[in-house]
Amino acid sequence: KACARPLITVYSEKGESSGKNVTLPAVFKAPIRPDIVNFVHTNLRKNNRQPYAVSELAVLGHQTSAESWGTGRAVARIPRVRGGGTHRSGQGAFGNMCRGGRMFAPTKTWRRWHRRVNTTQKRYAICSALAASALPALVMSKGITLLNVSKLNILKLAPGGHVGRFCIWTESAFRKLDELYGTWRKAASLKSNYNLPMHKMMNTDLSRILKSPEIQRALRAPRKKIHRRVLKKNPLKNLRIMLKLNPYAKTMRRNTILRQARNHKLRVDKAAARLQAKSDEKGVAGKKPVAMKKGKKPVGVKKQKKPLVGKKAASTKKPAAEKKPAEKKPTTEEKKPTA
Repeated sequence: KACARPLITVYSEKGESSGKNVTLPAVFKAPIRPDIVNFVHTNLRKNNRQPYAVSELAVLGHQTSAESWGTGRAVARIPRVRGGGTHRSGQGAFGNMCRGGRMFAPTKTWRRWHRRVNTTQKRYAICSALAASALPALVMSKGITLLNVSKLNILKLAPGGHVGRFCIWTESAFRKLDELYGTWRKAASLKSNYNLPMHKMMNTDLSRILKSPEIQRALRAPRKKIHRRVLKKNPLKNLRIMLKLNPYAKTMRRNTILRQARNHKLRVDKAAARLQAKSDEKGVAGKKPVAMKKGKKPVGVKKQKKPLVGKKAASTKKPAAEKKPAEKKPTTEEKKPTA
């Protein structure tokens, strides 16, 4: 929120009011954008870095004689320190995964140290930092620094990328701010082709804006008529709706239920009649079947055998009677008894 004081009192070096008033420069009402200030501050702070890098031998990582043992030794093929008589001999060397080895990708001095920031972005950040310095809620004591108003530095106005530094202005520097950064009606005269950034909303009280008479007058009157929407219901699932569409549906449904009950009764009667007929066929004609105890068979009733079919029938056939060979009649010589 921008400061709303139009006139600023000028104080002397003794802390007393000098009786002069200065109009508040428009830059103090600029939008406060901590994200832009932080981004510009972070990039501009990188421009003061001193190039650094590790040694060419990468911190003693290559200051040893080591050679790989090759394959067939059941150890990794990393180069190993020569010699013996010490724990260091036989240990891996040179690799970034080894203890005492060099680092991965040793840093170089020809890194891209500086960052370029758009001029308009830098000016926007300074405007935001100046506007934040006019709000007592954001102002915090961050040390004392003397700055020239023509060469304001974002690193000093927003230390650490945080807006709201406590600023004490001289009268001449305060009057010069409108010429440096311009107003919303006039462009800056000391900077080429620069206009002061504007707020997205001049008044952030949205409820007050919506309830203002100007906007309420432009709005149409609310429509009081209420349109009731009838819920569409499925007549196939809702009987009450079906009866509204087709009153005969109730009679049809009742007839269907009665017909189903009649058909069910007929089926049950037919099944009972079939069972009675079967039981009559099994019983002896004119006699009631004798009720026997479980496990005993009635006397004189033989169980009918099922006809045999196929191989079983062939196996049960009696074999043909074998013809006996004809006996030879004894000859006359054989009939004579032996002496």
